[in-house]
Amino acid sequence: MKSLKTIGALGKVAGTVLEGGKYAKTLECLREEGKTEDEIAFIYELEQYWSGEVLDRFGWKAEVEGAENLPGSGPVVVISNHQSYVDIPAIMNVMPFQVGFVAKAELGKIPVFSKWITRTRGLLIDRGDARSSLKTISEGAELVKQGFSMCIFPEGTRSRGPVPGEFKAGSLKLATKARCPVLPVTISGTYRLYEETGNIRENQSFRVVIHPVMETAGLSRKELAELPKKVEEIIISEL
Repeated sequence: MKSLKTIGALGKVAGTVLEGGKYAKTLECLREEGKTEDEIAFIYELEQYWSGEVLDRFGWKAEVEGAENLPGSGPVVVISNHQSYVDIPAIMNVMPFQVGFVAKAELGKIPVFSKWITRTRGLLIDRGDARSSLKTISEGAELVKQGFSMCIFPEGTRSRGPVPGEFKAGSLKLATKARCPVLPVTISGTYRLYEETGNIRENQSFRVVIHPVMETAGLSRKELAELPKKVEEIIISEL
């Protein structure tokens, strides 16, 4: 059973999401009016606010390495390992541009968080349904073509520890379908903030390593087939 302290902490996180919900109408208007650049800029501001609030409230700090590899703007597809729930606000906070997340379908059952995901141009993916997963990846690729940056975790779920799970090669199609640059990211130590004990640990730090951008445009079929393994090796090299 979660401790009262942890339940209270999760309430704080939900509270920050609800605060961001005040701007839902603005996002909806920008989307309906087709003001894509303004929508991207507004989502970025919201993500910086929300992620900053979450990290600050718990005293969590990202020790960023390779910041010089960050592109100044999108669209890019961020590919990262996945240790913890904290990974999403961590990546949002570090990136200098808007990022929409491809999240597991189960999160769509949580009213507050599901709205946040879709409003920030994130997508929900049912990895147990191959046809549905492919459709979601195609939708994500279309968003990238429109100028939205996306992030996907090839493991499909949290590893809850330092050893990563199996990387699904199909996740890279999000970038290759859109011929968009890939930004590999290694996250290390976020599992210690919650998953390791089942209780939230405050005032902790973790590593976020930004690797050089990898282009996908112009790659041969052979190079595209080899790309997922290369990205996986790069990410794992810093664990």
